[in-house]
Amino acid sequence: MNIASYIDHTVLKPTTVAADVEKLCKEAKEYGFAAVCVPPYYVAFAKGLLDGSEVKVATVAGFPFGYSSVESKVAEMVGAIAAGVDEIDMVHNIAAAKNADWSYLANEVELCSQVARAAGKQIKIIVESGVLSDDELLACCETYAPLGIDFMKTSTGYAEVGATTHAVKLMRAHLPDNIQIKASGGIRTYAFAKELVDAGATRIGSSSGVTIVAEERERGA
Repeated sequence: MNIASYIDHTVLKPTTVAADVEKLCKEAKEYGFAAVCVPPYYVAFAKGLLDGSEVKVATVAGFPFGYSSVESKVAEMVGAIAAGVDEIDMVHNIAAAKNADWSYLANEVELCSQVARAAGKQIKIIVESGVLSDDELLACCETYAPLGIDFMKTSTGYAEVGATTHAVKLMRAHLPDNIQIKASGGIRTYAFAKELVDAGATRIGSSSGVTIVAEERERGA
C-alpha cells in the first residue's frame, strides 16, 4: 500500500517549537509523506525546510473549534498563502452545523474555497464528524459537494471522537468522486490507518506517521 504516501505528518499543539517542526519535516522527507501539517506560524519555516522535496506544506484555519468569523478564516488563509502554504485545512462553523444553518455554512465554505482556488491551493473542510449525527454529516456532504472543495476531513483531533470508518464510509458514499476524504483524529496504528483507507480515505492526518510506517514494514505489507 505504501501508507506513507497517504499521510499528512502533523504537529498542531499550541506549544509547538521550531525543533518539533524541524523533526517533522526531516521525517516527512525521509519517509515520503504526502505533507506536513503545521501551525500557521511555522508555514514559511516548514516551506524552507522542505524546499526541493515533493512534500507539501499544510496548515489550519479556524482551528480547532471553527467558530471564528468567515472574515477571520479568510484572513488566516490569505496569510498562509502569502507564507507559501500548499494546502489549508479549514474548520467549518461547528455551531452553525449543530443549528442546521446550512446557508451560513454554504456561504462560508464558498468564500474560503474561492480564496484557495484563486491562489491554486487545495482546501480541506474539517467537519468534526465525531460531534455530528449521521443526518448532519450527510447535510454537510450535500451542502459542500457543489462548492469546489478538494477534501472533506473528519476531525481536528480535539473532539472526544476522532476519525471513524463509519464516518469515512458515509462521506465516501455521499460525495462526488472529485472530492477526496482526509481521515484524522486518533489514528495511531497501521491497522486503523489501512482500515480508513479501505473505507475511502485518501489522506491520513496523524502525528504518529513514523510509527504507522514502521508497523507496515514489520507486517511486510
